[in-house]
Amino acid sequence: MKFSGKILIGLLIALFAAQPPSAFAQFTDILKRVKEAIGMRNELSESKIMEGLKEALEVGTGNAAELVSKLDGYYTNPKIKIPLPTSVRKVEKILRTVGFGSTVDDFEMSINRAAEQAAPEAKALFIDTIKQMSFDDARKILNGKDNAATFYFKDKTWDRLYDKFKPIVNSTLSEVGATRYYQDLDRKVRSIPFTDSMRFDLDKYVTDGALDGLFYMVEEQERKIRQDPAARVTDLLKEVFSDKR
Repeated sequence: MKFSGKILIGLLIALFAAQPPSAFAQFTDILKRVKEAIGMRNELSESKIMEGLKEALEVGTGNAAELVSKLDGYYTNPKIKIPLPTSVRKVEKILRTVGFGSTVDDFEMSINRAAEQAAPEAKALFIDTIKQMSFDDARKILNGKDNAATFYFKDKTWDRLYDKFKPIVNSTLSEVGATRYYQDLDRKVRSIPFTDSMRFDLDKYVTDGALDGLFYMVEEQERKIRQDPAARVTDLLKEVFSDKR
């Protein structure tokens, strides 16, 4: 049978209260040492909680970043694939009818390739954010909802990730041909009667889509670690997440 620190202290108080005054006087020193021992135990427990959560977050965010960074990480994943922009979808049927179907397909693939190229930038920023996390943040995340860590990372990293992703997206869109495909489609649309130009901020559209997909995968990884024991790949994760404090 296990006793908590409070129960142990209570038993000691009851025991020594029934003893002569000299024995009770000695108890004050014993009680002090018991409290110190319990305090040390709690401190170790908090340290382990912090260590376990940080390890879980490194595993989860690292997995998410790697999954979206690989070839087809976005493009063949229907949950995070960046779709054709609304302005393109409105005229997609017309474009395919006039022989621009392959250009539409190439454009859609290329914007996803740009997201895959930018995604590796997330890993280092996630790790830096984890290192700066306070114990209070860690406890709130550990005891929070299944997506508490995801929302924490969104709040702490979205703007910085956007600044890192956008220039990479911009250069990659040119490298993979997305900019050219977009310009070709726009010219064709403007040449068709009764259709509007497709003008929109392509860099922003792809960057936003890349971040949305990244955080979707972070949330999936977080949920796995919380709910699926098989996803807790180290002894520390098993210990911390099997007994939330």
